Amino acid sequence: MTVQLRVVLGQAVHVVDPDEARAERALTAGLIKTAPRGCGVSAIVPSGADVDIPGLHDVRILPLPRRELAAAWQMGIAAGAGGGLIHAAGLMAPLTRHDRVHDHDQTTVTLWDLRAWENPAALPKASVMSQRAMLKRAVKHADAVVVPSHAMASRLGEIAALGDRIRVIAGAAPFGWRVPENGSALRTKLQLPERYVVLTGDAESLASGFRAAANADVDAVVLGEGDGSEQVLRDAAAAVGLPGGRLHIHGHLEDEARAAVLGGARAVVATSAARAWPWRLIEAMELGVPIVAVESGVHGDVIADGGAVVEAGALDAALVDAVGSGHERLRVLGADRARAFSWMSSGERLWALHAEL
Repeated sequence: MTVQLRVVLGQAVHVVDPDEARAERALTAGLIKTAPRGCGVSAIVPSGADVDIPGLHDVRILPLPRRELAAAWQMGIAAGAGGGLIHAAGLMAPLTRHDRVHDHDQTTVTLWDLRAWENPAALPKASVMSQRAMLKRAVKHADAVVVPSHAMASRLGEIAALGDRIRVIAGAAPFGWRVPENGSALRTKLQLPERYVVLTGDAESLASGFRAAANADVDAVVLGEGDGSEQVLRDAAAAVGLPGGRLHIHGHLEDEARAAVLGGARAVVATSAARAWPWRLIEAMELGVPIVAVESGVHGDVIADGGAVVEAGALDAALVDAVGSGHERLRVLGADRARAFSWMSSGERLWALHAEL
C-alpha cells in the first residue's frame, strides 16, 4: 500500500456537533469502501480516542485531548499530526505550511455551514471565534475547502479569498438509514401523536412552520430548539395559533429514535434559508417522507425537484398539499432524489480531489 489518505476524526472522543461527528465516521467508511488500488485510509485522532471503523489501515493518536489539540491547531502548531494526504471532515485540521509539489503533502478541510459568518447569534461565541480563526488558517494553508452545496460555495467565495480552491462534495444520510422495526413503539415512548409534521429551522423562522402546521391541522415536532429556549418556541407557536399541546419539542435524538420520528411524519418542513447543509432533509428523503422547504439556494441545490420548494408566503398551502392530496407524489419524488446522495459517492469524489491536487 503506497498511498494513505489520513482523515482527521476530531470528534472521536468529544462530540461537539452530532451531525458532523456522524459525517466524520460515515465519510471515513465511504473512503475506505472506495479506495483506489494501492491506496488506504488512516485516521488522526485526539488523545483518548478509541476508533473502531472497519478497514482503517492505521490510527495515529495525538498526545493532546480534543480541546487542547484544537487550540494548538488554531495557533498553527501541528502537534505531531505529520504530513502526507490529510482531509478533515470539519475545519479542525493541522493547517500549517507545507509543500504540496515537492513533499506531496496536502491538507483539505470541510465546512458544513456558514452560520458563524451569516448568523453568529445562532452559535456559542467560542464556536464562532474558533470557526472564523480556522477559516483564516484555511485561506493560508488549505489546498482545498470542501462545502456540500453550490450555493454555499458561491457565498464562501465572497467571505474568504479561496479562489478556485473551493470544491463541492455533498453529504448523505447515515449508512443503513431506515425506519427501525420498533419505530411505532419509539414514537409512543416520545408521546407523539399519530398525525404530525417535523419542523427544522432556527427560532425566528420556525414561527412560519408553526402557522403552517396549525393551518394544516397537524401537530408539530421540533427536533432541537434552534437558537431559542423551549419557552420561546412555545410562545411563538401560541402566537400563530398552534396550541401548546400540539407542539412537541425534542433535543438531540440518537439515530434510531430520530429515524422513527422522521419516518412517522406526514412531512418535514424546513423553514430556515440559512446556508447550512440540511441533514434532516437528506434523512427524510431517504425515508421517503415528503419535503416542504422555504426557497433558498441550499434548498434548491439539495431538494431540486424532490420536494416542494416555495416562497415563505406559500408555505401554508404547500404543507396542506403535502399532508393531503400531494403526499404520495412528494414521497416518491423525495425518495428518488435521495439516490443522488451517498457516502460512497462522497468518498469517490474526495479521492478524485486529492488525485487532482
